[in-house]
Amino acid sequence: MTTNLPGFNRRALLLAAGAACAPAFVRHARAADVPRFALGIASGQPRADGMVLWTRLTGAALPERVAVRWEVADDERFTRVVARGEEIAESDGAHSVHAEPRGLKPDRWYWYRFSALGQRSDAGRTRTAPAADADASLDFAIASCQRWDDGHYAAWRDAAASGLDLVMFLGDYIYESAARPNRIRSHEGPLVRTLEQYRARYAQYKSDPALQTAHAACPWLLVWDDHEVDNDYAGLVGQSLQADFAAQRAAAYQAWWEHQPVAKAMRPVGPDLRVVGRLDWGRLARIHLLDDRQYRDPQACPRPDRAGSNTVRTADCAALADPKRSLLGPTQERWLAEGWDLERPWNLVAQQTLMARFSWRDPAVDPTYWTDGWDGYAPSRERLLRDVAARQVPGVVVLGGDVHTNYVADLKPDFDDEKAPVVASEFCGTSIASHGLAQERIDAALPFNPHIKYGRGDRRGYVRFRLDAKRLDAQLRVVEQPLDAGSAVETAARFVVEAGRPGPQPA
Repeated sequence: MTTNLPGFNRRALLLAAGAACAPAFVRHARAADVPRFALGIASGQPRADGMVLWTRLTGAALPERVAVRWEVADDERFTRVVARGEEIAESDGAHSVHAEPRGLKPDRWYWYRFSALGQRSDAGRTRTAPAADADASLDFAIASCQRWDDGHYAAWRDAAASGLDLVMFLGDYIYESAARPNRIRSHEGPLVRTLEQYRARYAQYKSDPALQTAHAACPWLLVWDDHEVDNDYAGLVGQSLQADFAAQRAAAYQAWWEHQPVAKAMRPVGPDLRVVGRLDWGRLARIHLLDDRQYRDPQACPRPDRAGSNTVRTADCAALADPKRSLLGPTQERWLAEGWDLERPWNLVAQQTLMARFSWRDPAVDPTYWTDGWDGYAPSRERLLRDVAARQVPGVVVLGGDVHTNYVADLKPDFDDEKAPVVASEFCGTSIASHGLAQERIDAALPFNPHIKYGRGDRRGYVRFRLDAKRLDAQLRVVEQPLDAGSAVETAARFVVEAGRPGPQPA
């Protein structure tokens, strides 16, 4: 598809290559004007007849209510505008815009832009999903964990130029941490707790030109993880057991909604916002978007000084085997079980973390697990995978992030039985920028986890996929120099999953 869009790709690369410079704001603004689209534009949640278009107005002294016009064209020069409208950006929503054009044609590329206060945004490229009964293919990427002060975003520059149909972002879009000394670039402000602080942190991240270009290249689907709110939070329990955590979560969810290309109807009510959902991509695949933070039980056997994750021996933590505990919560577990697609060849599960079992010691002698991920909720994972096996759900591919490591794995209901059938495939992607574990530690544990076919935590990047009715091709794209905004990006490994044959194979 990129061969049909030379103008877009050339501009995208020029924008992203200048990561050390200020973003290109609005080419139509006068030099003395305050930039009103400094955080870029984005699209998301594509449907067969439309999508969500996003921006947020910037600059001091904005009126309480501002009219923002948008238009969609089927050509890059906007000579054929096919939809237009107006939204009111209000101060209580951080002057964000969530426009939802309707009546577009399925399986088509479009261009969009905004205008307000005498300025016009740059143009973005987006697309509609194929019709429900249409044959289709899908080029997509998964990404997560883009900690600002750990590195630059060369991975996004590469992804933006890849001709993707869709990006699935799987959590940790921002990090709530305070500034740390001697970083490549620094967080602005203290540890984030209030709505204004969350808004400022999103604005800092969204100022990155490579991230802006990736948003402008294609539509995104997004779920969150912990750092959009508070490290290791579970439901309404913060890591520091904050008494006012419900108010903090409400502020964090509001800021997430204000800064992402998601529907107006998703605006949170207090500390509640539903990101769980589905998207059917023609007759090819059903995408299931999960939330493993909002509805989970607190982590088992926490450390004495705080809530949240721990690494524990099963002999010391009986709660790990409690079947009542759930990572997704019982309602979401039922929703997923009732929504598997038994007709399409693929079911893609977009969620936050590694699903495959990963014991840090020999599980036959002294099984030891990290409690924040699926290993902390093993009966919940077993229920999910046994249901996949019992119903013979086709083409289940679990997609994750969170652990800053590229893992490629077989999934099966019983990891203790080497002969147990593989029922699903997993690709857990490394981070865009966040630091990973020492590779020596991962290498020492891999022999205890033979179902994991690849594990590298020393490289940053994303995973690129090509999906058709017969196979899924995966490329693990990794950055050579994470501290260099212009770094080269290469493919570290390739895998393939064949339709009807669960389990990734080296390509």
